[in-house]
Amino acid sequence: MSRLSESVTRVMHILDGADLGADYTAAQLLSETTARRSLDLSDLSPEEQAALVEGRANHLIPSAAVLAEKIEAAQAAGRPFVVKYGIDPTSPDVHLGHAVPIIIASRFQRMGHHVVFIIGDVTAKIGDPSGRSSDRPPLTDEDIARNLSGYQQQVTPFIDFERADLRFNGEWLNKVTLPDLVGVLARVPVSMSLQREDFRTRLADGHGLSVAEFVYSVVMAWDSVAIDADVELGGVDQLLNLQMCRKVMEISEQDPEVVITTPLIEGTDGTGTKMSKSKGNYVGLTASPDDVYGRLMSIPDHLTEPYLQLLTEWTDDEIRVVTKRLEEGTAHPMAIKRILAGEVVAALHGLDAAAAARAEFTARFSKRSFADTQNLPVISLKDHAEDTLGALISRTLDFAPSISAVRRVAQQKGLRLIRESNGDQQPTPLTEASVQHTLGEVVGEIGALEGAELYLKVGRKVARIDA
Repeated sequence: MSRLSESVTRVMHILDGADLGADYTAAQLLSETTARRSLDLSDLSPEEQAALVEGRANHLIPSAAVLAEKIEAAQAAGRPFVVKYGIDPTSPDVHLGHAVPIIIASRFQRMGHHVVFIIGDVTAKIGDPSGRSSDRPPLTDEDIARNLSGYQQQVTPFIDFERADLRFNGEWLNKVTLPDLVGVLARVPVSMSLQREDFRTRLADGHGLSVAEFVYSVVMAWDSVAIDADVELGGVDQLLNLQMCRKVMEISEQDPEVVITTPLIEGTDGTGTKMSKSKGNYVGLTASPDDVYGRLMSIPDHLTEPYLQLLTEWTDDEIRVVTKRLEEGTAHPMAIKRILAGEVVAALHGLDAAAAARAEFTARFSKRSFADTQNLPVISLKDHAEDTLGALISRTLDFAPSISAVRRVAQQKGLRLIRESNGDQQPTPLTEASVQHTLGEVVGEIGALEGAELYLKVGRKVARIDA
């Protein structure tokens, strides 16, 4: 069994019936999954490595099988397997959207491969035209230098630069001669650029398109040739650029790199637009722990699952478990969101910062009295003392479709009696055996506090018990 499989087994054991809203459960999960960010993955076979990467990719070109073959060939030859990730310093800030492919690069690094992080100090002067509706104002050397100043520090939580290279493409692009460039351009079909929808749209709308932008992807491809990349990572909006890298490597008589694209993460506002600083729907990698935590707690519920997939080390099997519990009502969306927020804070600032941010958020926003909740169903203890808890929940309250479903909620620690006094809540988990006991017996066992309100919580649903 691989080290990753052992970790997944431990997490699945924690998830089995645990109260996902409890601080103790969150701390257990976070300790295990945060440790994965430094977990040695070199014991995975080339096929397992390729499958792990493919699970988070939009495109893997030409195929996962070819990726596995290239990894195996590099290992057999005793040479580094070179993983390329490039970014143009068009802004001083890196946000979680940029981190998605960087997290994949981190996994490659932990598989024992060599990551080359390329800063496009020359290509930034052209400006990547991908997805743009108009030409980008040119950047000066001063703009680029200012934007570069914090790049390495911002991505260090994901990339170990003691084992990776940080290079600037000016190192080789400043040496390219005009005959070199013309020689490559002469063998690149114009159709490769004209197939770009963003170019066709701009031309149809009468917007400008410079020759420099037209050849941007060819210039960027020189990076792959210079480092003889085995694989390159980028967002799905980079697909055509990365395909050009394969073409130019082929022209240069090199084995074309494998292309891996990752999804563009949706912004925190949940409107469907990608995460972007200009839209204000982003989480910066330099943001404080409390800010990161709070921004992620504000996302719509439908973003929790894709964020878990793209920003954490959770596996699909683990995500399916919590998704199922959400559907069954044995876990609350806010509990899963807190786990997500803790994961990202821990990645950027460490476990202690994540715990502190969770406590701070709870103190400020999450402490909520059931007494302030309107229209809660009320169960009279006097009228229902002899009703069994299972029948009461499934029939009278209609909180569950059957008594068997109530038992499953109890098995997963989602069935509780909660005593509340002056906003302070004291929950008592109820066992599966409690489902067959009467309401009077269950209440009598815990002994309601004088002056306290008593509530029955079934998954996410709550009813007040009126003495």
